[in-house]
Amino acid sequence: GALLALSKPPGLPILGGSGNLSLDALLPALRRRLGLSAELHVVKAPARECSGLVLLSSCYHTTKKLQQFFTNARRRGQYPATYRAITVGVPAETEGEIRTGLCWQQQGDRAMVVPVPAPGHHSLARKEVKSTLTRYRVLGTTGGCALLQLQPRTAFPEQLQVHLTLLLCPALGDHEHSSRVGKVLGVPFLLTPKAAPTRTQVLDEDLLSQLRLSPRQLHDLPLHIHLQELVLP
Repeated sequence: GALLALSKPPGLPILGGSGNLSLDALLPALRRRLGLSAELHVVKAPARECSGLVLLSSCYHTTKKLQQFFTNARRRGQYPATYRAITVGVPAETEGEIRTGLCWQQQGDRAMVVPVPAPGHHSLARKEVKSTLTRYRVLGTTGGCALLQLQPRTAFPEQLQVHLTLLLCPALGDHEHSSRVGKVLGVPFLLTPKAAPTRTQVLDEDLLSQLRLSPRQLHDLPLHIHLQELVLP
């Protein structure tokens, strides 16, 4: 019918500036290639850094109906989106929930998403901080890494990346938040955002060898968070 599903590579933004490659800029060419008469709209898509399922619609009313469904599903305590992630480190528990407040905070000349473990009622009411929740389950482990299923019940930029650092298991290829997880004698611990400036993710030699990467190639390692499944009404 009106729906079309694609798989997006990591690094492709949904919207882009003039002349920049983006999913939105590709829709007219996709429409012509498929011979569709109506314009395509983005119903749901993973963030720029993530890969995975993109849901498009050629019907404006279908687009609005589905977007409202996803919003209402989260409000009802449901989990309409399921992600997969590869993490550097294995969570202490095989399944559980990550709950924290999240907010934007200025760090030098850039804004970053940081956790607020115990947000106050006033900051939540003023929407300075958003209460967030992600359900996770470990699907497999090998070589000090894990394959996780992630189901966010809230939507906030970089929510999954920050939540994984709170598990002390940052996502593979996370060059934004992984520096917040430090190690002493092999035991991971959480650093404050101010004490952990953003940098290219650091991996040990064994993992680099398994990935067949040199330290110089790490900067180009994409974020390993993938939108795998969407529930439709």
